Amino acid sequence: MHPAGQAAAGTPRLRKWPSKRRVPASQPGMADPHQLFDDTSSAQSRGYGAQRAGLGYPAPSAPQAAFLAGPVSNVAMAYGSSLAAQGKELVDKNIDRFIPVSKLKYYFAVDTVYVGKKLGLLVFPYLHQDWEVQYQQDTPVAPRFDVNAPDLYIPAMAFITYVLLAGLALGTQDRFSPDLLGLQASSALAWLALEVMAILLSLYLVTVNTDLTTIDLVAFLGYKYVGMIGGVLMGLLFGKTGYYLVLGWCCLSIFVFMIRTLRLKILAEAAAEGVPVRGARNQLRMYLTMAVAAAQPLLMYWLTFHLVR
Repeated sequence: MHPAGQAAAGTPRLRKWPSKRRVPASQPGMADPHQLFDDTSSAQSRGYGAQRAGLGYPAPSAPQAAFLAGPVSNVAMAYGSSLAAQGKELVDKNIDRFIPVSKLKYYFAVDTVYVGKKLGLLVFPYLHQDWEVQYQQDTPVAPRFDVNAPDLYIPAMAFITYVLLAGLALGTQDRFSPDLLGLQASSALAWLALEVMAILLSLYLVTVNTDLTTIDLVAFLGYKYVGMIGGVLMGLLFGKTGYYLVLGWCCLSIFVFMIRTLRLKILAEAAAEGVPVRGARNQLRMYLTMAVAAAQPLLMYWLTFHLVR
């Protein structure tokens, strides 16, 4: 008998079964072998720290996360606030360089009482006696405290009202169009700018020492829109007769108003002395004052006569 057979006969043979490795179901980080896709919802809920831990980086603890989040957010907020403050300062400086915002506030410091008195002065300037602007510590008082002070509220509102009234007049004549209304507004602004530049050039050539500023000129020249509104409105209500009557009165009123107002600005030296100074330079100043005042009725008629038919 074969030795192997003897060994098999004398000793019982042990049968080996294949071993199986068991995977604990509750072990973290291990997926179900029967699952097709990994569940990443829990990883997303754990945030950036869990993702870094999954990539091999150590996850920061709670004190470390608070230390990193607090100073970084504070530094970012401080840096953003400083940038915003620098930007605001730069914008304010550039705006004030081209548009004197602080000065414009003075010209819009009005109230209802001032507006009523000023409109009455523009329509009836004949009974007014004191035309001098009041000062307080070498600074003119706000318009709401002095009816003689120039303002930009009335000219601005009068210009807008004039444009709207022009559109109404064109509409009643079946001639309204946006282009024509825009042309009406732009032509009025162009004439105003031309007036301001001509007066400034004339003051430079005549060498007049005056405190009359560019904004003052815009304010004084913008008062003629009040008379233009009255003329067009009466023209719409009563025809050409009402237009010419009211516009004629307003033209005469604005002429008197400009003469009595500008003579204290352009003829400041002679007015301060209290006696007329007879000389070539003073005559030029008088002619300039008369020319500015006489130009107002002409422009009032030129900008409104085609609106009434």
